[in-house]
Amino acid sequence: MGERTVDAPVARISPMQQMLASGTGALLTSLFVTPLDVVKIRLQAQQTPFSKVTGCTVCNVLLTPWCFPVTGKCFLYCNGLMDHIYVCQNGTSCTSWYKKPTHFSGTLDAFVKITRHEGLRSLWSGLPPTLVMAVPATVIYFTCNDQLRDFLTYKLGFHGSHVPLLAGALARLGAVTVISPLELIRTKMQSRPLSYSELQACIRSAVAQDGLLSLWRGWGPTVLRDVPFSAVYWFNYELLKTRLCEHSHASHTTLSISFTAGAISGTIAATLTLPFDVVKTRRQIQLGEMETLGVSIKKTASTWQIMKEICAELGYRGLFAGFLPRVIKVAPACAVMISTYEFGKTFFQKMNLDSDLSV
Repeated sequence: MGERTVDAPVARISPMQQMLASGTGALLTSLFVTPLDVVKIRLQAQQTPFSKVTGCTVCNVLLTPWCFPVTGKCFLYCNGLMDHIYVCQNGTSCTSWYKKPTHFSGTLDAFVKITRHEGLRSLWSGLPPTLVMAVPATVIYFTCNDQLRDFLTYKLGFHGSHVPLLAGALARLGAVTVISPLELIRTKMQSRPLSYSELQACIRSAVAQDGLLSLWRGWGPTVLRDVPFSAVYWFNYELLKTRLCEHSHASHTTLSISFTAGAISGTIAATLTLPFDVVKTRRQIQLGEMETLGVSIKKTASTWQIMKEICAELGYRGLFAGFLPRVIKVAPACAVMISTYEFGKTFFQKMNLDSDLSV
């Protein structure tokens, strides 16, 4: 069985249907992964509460603490689709769910106590604001990936395992480039008391102060992590999907096949790109801390400089800090997202086929 005979051509469904399938997958992924990250953040907040943070900010998002000479605190929040920076100044402008005083003895205890004392909805605290960018970014990424793969295959005549690799890398590059300025602006608006009506003024201020390219500050480390991740992920996903279909003698991709292939591919990609994730996290934290001070950053350390700093401080093992938490987060997120997306595409393919037969 050849690779191209596993599924019906993606071209059978329209870009709008691809967007609906990826948007549904993005929402379900966020609903599944967010509680895990909320519990993780609350446990970290318990370890380094605001009352004990004086003179510097302790950010232990990589399970490897370091300090910056500022008076605020920031942390990373992941909804399974994107990492978002949350900025707090002396604990006063932070979201209330982060500052709840409940004491937890572990992960399971945190789930139980948050649900019992704060309500089930608290497990999804902070989710709506992040979805404003995470869902569109995911829709752009998955839709562009399929469109590029079809273009390379059916228009240019390219075939082979390099097609999903190239399509995935280019699609992620486009999505990161589009969303990066919006995420930076969101961080600025969070660190300063700005309403959404002042968004235009915020953009003008940032451009006037630091130039147009300042809106893409942090773009480099994000690209160095996300583009290789996507290339490795799609290469392995298509390969595993084909092998699993052949092994199970399936004529098309089932939900269990896409879920398994997604989880394994996500684990491989997360492992290989972990050093770039460590650098991206440190850069995000640094930029977030600078926003709390309103400091203009004309020049920031390069990715390679940050890697050298990490190696000097923690050794080469520092580049792989947080391996287990990242895999635990990425593997199920990839599995839920891709299986939902594949299910949605199959649904629309069948619907379109039935519609064509009825004409």
